[in-house]
This record gives sequence, structure tokens and C-alpha cells, in this order.
Amino acid sequence: MRITCPLCGPRDRREFYYYGSDDYLDRPAPDAPPQAWDDYLHLRDNPAGITRDLWYHDLGCSAWLVVTRNTVTHEISGVELVAGRKDAATAGTTTATKTKTATKTATKTKTKGASA
Repeated sequence: MRITCPLCGPRDRREFYYYGSDDYLDRPAPDAPPQAWDDYLHLRDNPAGITRDLWYHDLGCSAWLVVTRNTVTHEISGVELVAGRKDAATAGTTTATKTKTATKTATKTKTKGASA
């Protein structure tokens, strides 16, 4: 299976880490009742057909993606960046942003150390 990353182009699925349903992007409010959190963390559908899943481009650009695919045929009908979604203040976006920030900080530190 090949996934077309919006930033890197077509890549083999082995470059990506599968996280699960895009339901993880819709977190309950911090003060939500325990049942809402239990549902969010543990209840997932296992459909045969079209799904929207979270994938992390681990061996590429480190972007979080929402991949729309058919679980029966493995056909991918769409890929979008989580960061590009209207509700960009999500857990996936926050993680991706932290990863990019950490990478930039590490790069700057190495560069400063090399010139000293």
C-alpha cells in the first residue's frame, strides 16, 4: 500500500505509523464525565469499508495525516494534513507541532555548537 504524503509525495506505508481512527481528534472536554472519556479511549468501530484513520509519517516529514481508505480494497481515496484541518487545536496537531519544534531546537543547538 502506498500513501501520498501531501508534503513528501507517494511513499510506501512502511514509512508511516498507523495510530487508529480519526475519532482521536475529537477529545471530550476536560470536565467531561468518566463515561465520555471511557468511550473516547476504548470504544472503536471496526468497519469493513471506508474509514478515516490517523497516520504519522515517521520516516519522512513527521506530519500527522488523516487517510481516507477502504479497508476491504485498501484503496486510498484521500490524504490530508491534520494541521490543515479547521479544528487544528487537536492532540495530533499538538504532537506534530511539538515534534517539529524539538527538531528545530536540536538543529539550532547543533549549529551553534559547531560554530563556537
